[in-house]
Amino acid sequence: MSTQPDQPYDPLPGQPADTPEALRAAVARIAPSSLAAFDAERAEALREARAEVSAAPLRRFTRQWSVYVAIARHPARAERLRTLETLVASSDDIVQVREAATEIGRILDAAFAEAGVKRGDA
Repeated sequence: MSTQPDQPYDPLPGQPADTPEALRAAVARIAPSSLAAFDAERAEALREARAEVSAAPLRRFTRQWSVYVAIARHPARAERLRTLETLVASSDDIVQVREAATEIGRILDAAFAEAGVKRGDA
């Protein structure tokens, strides 16, 4: 099994700033079906931030959605990630699963780097 994508990863223009407003605008443009989840998670992060008197929940929210946008703005990469995740969930072939997991790691590494988020911070 080849774990290389069939086509290059062509991104949509520009990774947005890591602000809720910029991220929401990006989600509305590249993944409008995710807007309801974005809004619900943003409301929850705001509720937690107020309850904890801490900006940490909002930072987690923006990091998570920055990575999401970094993946979604590359349609071929996002599709490849979904394909690999499905393969990992359904395959009994350990070699195939390891190869897919390795490629998933590379895709996530690239998305975290694009988003300017250290792995483990999201």
